[in-house]
Amino acid sequence: MPTKIPVITDSLATLNLDDAKISQLPPTALGMVADFFKVLSEISRIQILCCLKKSPKNVTEIIAETGLGQANVSKHLKILTQAGIVKREPQGVNVFYQIANPFLFQICDLVCEIIVDQIQAKNEQFESLK
Repeated sequence: MPTKIPVITDSLATLNLDDAKISQLPPTALGMVADFFKVLSEISRIQILCCLKKSPKNVTEIIAETGLGQANVSKHLKILTQAGIVKREPQGVNVFYQIANPFLFQICDLVCEIIVDQIQAKNEQFESLK
């Protein structure tokens, strides 16, 4: 999946943090939000992000912790890096990867809360049918 590099238009360049509410974003910015979530829509990438939550790791450490293959890890790290979700940090002969913005896990926690609520609601519906 080729990663698109967003073009910063005048409307995006003039956004400030107070304007950065999803209901107030122009369509170009909404596309960037959608692209961000597309990058997170792959299980292997989420595994890699969870692996990097505690500390930066190199590819070998990520492979050992996730059980994913080397080619798979490298491919997903490239996508995560291009999306700005992960940063690469060369250290000697190794490259370490780390989360670019720890707020990412707040997003993930909110999504998990939504999913738990949905599961509980479905369980309640199921119980009411008994």
